[in-house]
Amino acid sequence: MVQMIAEFLGTMILLLFGIGVVAQVTAGGSGLGDHDSISWAWGFGVVLGVYTAARISGAHLNPAVTIALAAFRKFPWKSVVPYIFAQVLGAFVGALLVRWAYNSVLHNFDPGLTAKSQGVFSTLPGNGTLPVSLWGGFLDQVIGTAILVFLIFVLTDRLNDPPLSNLTPFIVGLVVVAIGMAWGTNAGYAINPARDFGPRLASYITGYGTAWRDQYNQLYWWVPIAAPIIGGLIGGLIYVTLIGRVLPFLQTTAPPPGRAGVEEVPVDAVGGGEGGTPTGESGPIERGSGGAIPGSGGRDPGSGRFDPGTGEGPGRRDPGAGPIDPGPGPNR
Repeated sequence: MVQMIAEFLGTMILLLFGIGVVAQVTAGGSGLGDHDSISWAWGFGVVLGVYTAARISGAHLNPAVTIALAAFRKFPWKSVVPYIFAQVLGAFVGALLVRWAYNSVLHNFDPGLTAKSQGVFSTLPGNGTLPVSLWGGFLDQVIGTAILVFLIFVLTDRLNDPPLSNLTPFIVGLVVVAIGMAWGTNAGYAINPARDFGPRLASYITGYGTAWRDQYNQLYWWVPIAAPIIGGLIGGLIYVTLIGRVLPFLQTTAPPPGRAGVEEVPVDAVGGGEGGTPTGESGPIERGSGGAIPGSGGRDPGSGRFDPGTGEGPGRRDPGAGPIDPGPGPNR
């Protein structure tokens, strides 16, 4: 239950910043932001949401990430549905809070609560204005989420020289910023089924009759659900096939240039208990001169759990520990 609460709160924090910035830029008038501020706010929302939930649940905050972790990183399948429920509920509540806070501004900007401001809450092909088809939006979401999950795997694999200390949440946030700046045109970079469905439902029950359809009056609500799940599985498959399967063999070879002199300590692939290797991990852990794992704690990229450690040195953390981003995306 505590993991579900963490996923709920982490996703809610993500949506408070993500939906909030789109409401401000869309309906708040000139001078209150632009596309770049939207991308940055979503990225910071990811960072803060991940830090909220990371220690307890692993901070997936995204059904596409949760499913990919179950498929490729030994996250238990029995936990997938509870995690997804908590993520959708967190996104729903976060969107309701934004809808409530921005009620007057939204009514002033769009008195009829139409597709003109629907993009504040959920995505549309071409952001509701450009000539992008439903299937164009579908393809965009597959590619964008594949990029997201591939890079999450890159950043959280202990054998792949991941970020040190607890910087992984920040780097994952930058990934989301980059996706927003590069992949925001065709479908608003939802890249997260919970991020889109929760706010879409919240907007529908608060007066947006257009919530389920796109500007062509086609049912579009399923696209930001199905396409990110497919994309996440593709991204995870590419990583484990082309990168992940090679890394264990590299542990017996000479370190890359600039890494000489690093002491490598073999890790038991089974693990268990405090100080053991989390399930699903194998290979060496790099130790610094002080003997403590750089950073703080350990992370199982399969179970998605953070372990800040038990005080062996300040801020003990596994360099491979990384949160899992939910991958937000405004309809901008």
